[in-house]
Amino acid sequence: MTTMTNASVREFKMPDVGEGLTEAEILKWYVQPGDTVTDGQVVCEVETAKAAVELPIPYTGVVSELHFPEGTTVDVGTSIIAVDVSGGAAPAAAPEAPAPVAEPAPEKPAAEPSARQPVLVGYGVATSSTRRRPRKAAPDTAAAPARQASAPVRTELNGYGATAAPQERPLAKPPVRKLAKDLGVDLATVTPSGPDGIITREDVHAAAAPAPAAPAPEAPAVTPAAPVPVPAPVSYDTARETRIPVKGVRKATAAAMVGSAFTAPHVTEFVTVDVTRTMKLVEELKQDKEFTGLRVSPLLLIAKALLVAIRRNPEVNASWDEAAQEIVVKHYVNLGIAAATPRGLIVPNVKDAHAKTLPQLAESLGELVSTAREGRTSPSAMQNGTVTITNVGVFGVDTGTPILNPGESAILAVGTIKLQPWVHKGKVKPRQVTTLALSFDHRLIDGELGSKFLADVAAILEQPKRLISWA
Repeated sequence: MTTMTNASVREFKMPDVGEGLTEAEILKWYVQPGDTVTDGQVVCEVETAKAAVELPIPYTGVVSELHFPEGTTVDVGTSIIAVDVSGGAAPAAAPEAPAPVAEPAPEKPAAEPSARQPVLVGYGVATSSTRRRPRKAAPDTAAAPARQASAPVRTELNGYGATAAPQERPLAKPPVRKLAKDLGVDLATVTPSGPDGIITREDVHAAAAPAPAAPAPEAPAVTPAAPVPVPAPVSYDTARETRIPVKGVRKATAAAMVGSAFTAPHVTEFVTVDVTRTMKLVEELKQDKEFTGLRVSPLLLIAKALLVAIRRNPEVNASWDEAAQEIVVKHYVNLGIAAATPRGLIVPNVKDAHAKTLPQLAESLGELVSTAREGRTSPSAMQNGTVTITNVGVFGVDTGTPILNPGESAILAVGTIKLQPWVHKGKVKPRQVTTLALSFDHRLIDGELGSKFLADVAAILEQPKRLISWA
């Protein structure tokens, strides 16, 4: 990293874009040395342990240096870009030829006068105010080595396909970029099929698929040459393992789960319940005009059942303050929903879920899930959760023993809902049945309270009219 001594140069440090984060990976630079930037302009996209976010620069001036290339993980508080704020614009070209004396390396000239088109996370193209410095007249060829050393060449990193010359950034959402990175596909070579030229997951898979074998050419009508030696068989020993760097969401999740598992004493209880009436209510709500345009699923009624059960057992909704040696009972519920995304497992939460009506809760859950799948979940959406639901049933799994989200008191795992033989009104009938698993912090919740809470959730799902009578 070059040390900047010019008093007019301002260093922009990697901020903590989420509470308590210590590092972030630079995914994409939107500017290069020599570009003019303005206060509030987005200069790069970074990925933290919680989300992909874009960073605005707080200065107006000319970019002097980018301290790190794309793909580098940088500690919070480390300078990542230097901006010369002395003039805020490139100097005018001299009318006469420059004197043959040593001078700072000329900035990299722009290939085109048009500004780059940075892409907001999950949104598409936004207009940038970036401008290039004008080309200096007759640069001294002796300064070429210095220029090469001070102006870092943009290389292909993280599947973004940046090249030595400025070019328009391919349009793709973060999950698609992550897929391209994993498959080793350069997005600049992919033909988009989505609206407005957006690259889709199908486009990336098509680009990654091997090209069809060309038909063998006919043998030439000449005497064949000497036989070509057959190459030795390829050794597959080098392909027996794949090493993946642990960073971003995966790194944060691993640390959180280890900390939770060895800090909070976990207890897990199970109950199998007939949810036939709940499934019928789901179908009825889909036809209700109050839910027009909203996604109605079993998760909606399971979430509502959990909230009603918390109202009946408020001590469940608490946290353990180790420093103060206190139990903190929360009078609000920030309901977390574990979501599997291309970036890994994240747990965004619905703020103040306890105060929402059923249609409002349906709307909030729909927005939470769609935002998570598109990779646009903000760090604030994953903070201050109180209890969590994880729906392992979507993978065809009957149940599991979930680990608590750090700082929370309980997590409910919902298994797959399927027809099973069940004794109903004295007769064995096929009924919709599922298994619930509740893990809780035994420092906060003893066996009696945990059992009562889980039994209440099961009772509501068995007889959903209790949503009204117990509310």
